[in-house]
Amino acid sequence: MLDQRLEEYAKSDIYPFHMPGHKRKWRAAADPYAIDITEIDGFDNLHHAEEVLKDAQERAADLYGSKQAYYLVNGSTCGLLAAIGATCRRRGSILVARNCHKAVYHGIYMQELTAYYLYPKINAYGIACAIAPEQIKKELEQHPDVDAVLLTSPTYEGVVSDITQIAELVHAHGIPLIVDEAHGAHFGLAEDAAAFPDSAVHCGADLVVQSLHKTLPSYTQTALLHVCSDRVPEGRVAQFLDIYETSSPSYILMAGMERCIRYMRESGAQKLCSFRERLNRFSTRMTVLQRLKLIGREGFSKEQAFDFDASKLLIYTGNAGFTGKVLYDMLLQDYGLQMEMAAGNYVLAMTSLMDTEDGFERLAAALLEIDAQLSQKCPDSENTRSNVTADYASENVSQFAHLYTPQEQVCTIAKALDGMQETVELKNATGRIVTDYIYLYPPGIPLLAPGERITEKAVKDICLCLESGFTVHGLLPDGQIAIMK
Repeated sequence: MLDQRLEEYAKSDIYPFHMPGHKRKWRAAADPYAIDITEIDGFDNLHHAEEVLKDAQERAADLYGSKQAYYLVNGSTCGLLAAIGATCRRRGSILVARNCHKAVYHGIYMQELTAYYLYPKINAYGIACAIAPEQIKKELEQHPDVDAVLLTSPTYEGVVSDITQIAELVHAHGIPLIVDEAHGAHFGLAEDAAAFPDSAVHCGADLVVQSLHKTLPSYTQTALLHVCSDRVPEGRVAQFLDIYETSSPSYILMAGMERCIRYMRESGAQKLCSFRERLNRFSTRMTVLQRLKLIGREGFSKEQAFDFDASKLLIYTGNAGFTGKVLYDMLLQDYGLQMEMAAGNYVLAMTSLMDTEDGFERLAAALLEIDAQLSQKCPDSENTRSNVTADYASENVSQFAHLYTPQEQVCTIAKALDGMQETVELKNATGRIVTDYIYLYPPGIPLLAPGERITEKAVKDICLCLESGFTVHGLLPDGQIAIMK
């Protein structure tokens, strides 16, 4: 049973290099059942906050420096849905990064929008790069009628775009910029401003969505939606939050958010600096790795990443002779270390200011031991490492980069999803209109989105991915693909 399994897991020695950011180290301030209430006298109403919840949200806005902050108990998902609804006319259009979270695509569907996509480049490690300001400028010139621009920064892997310059370009067209900063709730709060990238709240974005639970000590599905300018009426945002957020918000979750905000106000600035020092020490220890590799800021050129979030530990396996999934399983089964995610050629460990010295030590010791074993099997690895890296990187770029190219958009996502559908074998789908998202995860960027025409190249690319052992999401269990009738 779930409750019993969770209790057993909590007693285990498995260390969490994954979200939520409290890392199971915080203990509840009170018995959760004792404080599980509804909107009774004295406890306000989240959808019409006038008292204690109004004050709580004002403290959150004050911490981050936003004009207004809204508590989200349905995660960043409902914040993104509300942001899109508040900024885009029904059946209007939006300029959006192709590697956005699926909630963004759901918002596009709900508003029946035409989406114009910004495709991030893929670097030598198979990781999606930043969206360049030049891309924004070009697309806005080609699509001057868009209602808003939406980007993800940082990405899942920690890549940050130049939000300041992008915001200037977007505002020059008289429209708002929405930033999905779900993985950057710790941005802009450190005592040393250089410890982590600055928050989009401070860089000119109009609406910013942050998941408190991803990188800060807060319960899962707690988040904030920041209104940062007058370009988006607050009343409009509140209207759409009333649609997408539950009418019975959990007071347990909201109390956890209040506790998180209070902690960050009182101790967060210094704690984040200490956290960054631990990350620096860990990174220094990893420089001796021979077959494995810790990808940091140096893994991206300035064009590929305006900035990088050092709290995302990317451990590259391209020179190790096995996939990221193999390392992921090895760390869990042999060392009791639970990673956040495994990719084709890297593993992602998510860290937060709640991680302990012991946790970092366990991960460092495990990686050094695995790397030493690999080097013993291949004693000439030091001499051949640079060539292996170059060869693998070249192959990886050619394998991934050509997959993510603009597709012909025949109709909107809404029309494709709402229309009559049928299924065909993938090999017979050329020329038809796809009605589902077809993508590799990671990186989670759609190869095809609903409403796009399936080209012969797309069919070949999908088949190549399947033959190469990649997991392709969106195909039916029998390998068929859903298309418009």
